[in-house]
Amino acid sequence: MRPTRRQFMGAAGGAMMAGSGMELLAKLGSVSAAEADLPPSLVRLGDDIEPTVRLIEETPRERVLEEVASRIRSGLSYRQVLAALLLAGVRDVQPRPQVGFKFHAVLVINSAHLASLNSPDSDRWLPILWAIDRFKSAQAETEHTSGWRMSQVNEGKVPHASKAREAFVAAMDAWDEQAADVAAAALARSASRDECFELFARYGCRDFRDIGHKAIFVANSFRTLGAIGWQHAEPVLRSLAYALLKYDGANPAKSDDPADRPGRRNAELLATIRPDWEDGKPSSQATAHLISTFRSGSADDCPSAVVQAINDGVSVNSVWDAILAASGELLMRKTNILTLHSVTSSNALRFAFKTAATPATRLMLLLQNAAFLPLFRQAVGKMGDVQVDRFEPEPPDQKQSVDDIFATATHDRMGAARKSLAYLNQGESPEELIRTARRLVFLKGTDAHDYKFSSAVLEDYYHLSPDWRNRYLASSLFYLPSSGAPDTPLLRRMREALAPPA
Repeated sequence: MRPTRRQFMGAAGGAMMAGSGMELLAKLGSVSAAEADLPPSLVRLGDDIEPTVRLIEETPRERVLEEVASRIRSGLSYRQVLAALLLAGVRDVQPRPQVGFKFHAVLVINSAHLASLNSPDSDRWLPILWAIDRFKSAQAETEHTSGWRMSQVNEGKVPHASKAREAFVAAMDAWDEQAADVAAAALARSASRDECFELFARYGCRDFRDIGHKAIFVANSFRTLGAIGWQHAEPVLRSLAYALLKYDGANPAKSDDPADRPGRRNAELLATIRPDWEDGKPSSQATAHLISTFRSGSADDCPSAVVQAINDGVSVNSVWDAILAASGELLMRKTNILTLHSVTSSNALRFAFKTAATPATRLMLLLQNAAFLPLFRQAVGKMGDVQVDRFEPEPPDQKQSVDDIFATATHDRMGAARKSLAYLNQGESPEELIRTARRLVFLKGTDAHDYKFSSAVLEDYYHLSPDWRNRYLASSLFYLPSSGAPDTPLLRRMREALAPPA
């Protein structure tokens, strides 16, 4: 039986790199770097990780990959590099004015980690070094535009552990940044990872601002914390609370912004769902019907259709088949930054659904995802008419190959999708296609979305039922890197940095 994501990430901290020969998750070692004095206003990190964070922060972009690679050869562990990268990101990159753009340097870290986790030894460090370079770009942009850095928490206002949850809920409901900041610090110090995830997941899906990036940040930050250790949680949760409270205009607690309406309506819909909703039966027909609804329905229609399907006895897994397939269809109908985020936000919300514990939170995540799909569609405007459940594969008499699929993607995305669907339907290895896609990201990827998108779709392929997974993976050929794209200019530098000294 396939392990749950919670089980997987719990085990990943100790075993995911076993046998690689690189001991990437070995016990944290000492770092021979003198820690310079920090400004008293700046948030201070743990003594074990601060020197490595400072190494990444203070080394110029044109030398940082070489310096980090040198420390790796001297014994710096994978976990310590990953932790330092995340902590440097939340300390130096402001998740405003949008939870996106330059903040992708933080959002992409878990995607780079997943890519590393699923890579051959020869490529293991490439995604992490790429993410370090991306951080240096975002750090410079933040310094230029605002000079923001995360400050020390106001210790005099941190609530007692017994009041932490209550204070956090009150602050988030009131959209009160200062109160949420100290409450997030109190939660990190007193609550478990699971308790914190339950709260942040609910607020991460609360509204459609920033096209799903809030939910993505929740999922990716907790997943990375699962790999590096909960002892690093406090600055991450503070950054996360700050990001989730981003809004424009009037305080949402005192207004009726369209971005908040689906969440308020879906909170009411929860009471109409049958108590035994987890006992539904799979139905490919119901999945197809929901996809049709997502294709044209409103942000009110789609969650209502989901509730109706569940109350009719349909499995929530079939609902997720519809959501993921519909997100892939949006990408096929018009490939752009908005439809890409329909895929990556659905991946994040599905992870949150599987990880959260309470039925109310899990169902809210499901209904919000159903509401977000038509909001993406409406934001895009005019689109093509391709349908994920109806586009035809290449004729079965034509033998397909992975090399041909990614070569075709260079000039014909629909042709590549049709060839990949034929390849998968013929019973060929999806793992070979997935391995090739990942490697092309390492070789060709130049943008955070290359990593975010590929990690999302290549993971979710295994979460769809057999009736739908091939079409979903085929839809990803509309964005995955093609073999004809040029190699990233950073590739040679990364390989030279990692090469043993002559």
